[in-house]
Amino acid sequence: MEEILFSLNNLRSMEVINVLDGKRLGFINDVKIDCDENRIISLLIPGEKSSWFSKGDAIEVQWENVEKVGLDVILVNLETTYIENKDMDKYI
Repeated sequence: MEEILFSLNNLRSMEVINVLDGKRLGFINDVKIDCDENRIISLLIPGEKSSWFSKGDAIEVQWENVEKVGLDVILVNLETTYIENKDMDKYI
């Protein structure tokens, strides 16, 4: 099977969808990376209250919850109780 590689810009253009309820969570705004372990820790998605002028909360999706990275979407398996809201000001 051919290896498929994605850049951060590719990932940011993909919509993130929760497979449990079909909810569209949004598009990736940032990625947390563990440089010591050379791996992605989580994806940060702006919350519904975020806009260009106010950063608001973000949804942090742990990499372990990513089911599939497709050509144009990222499918995640999240129960609503596992959605963590983070302050976007810490990451931007």
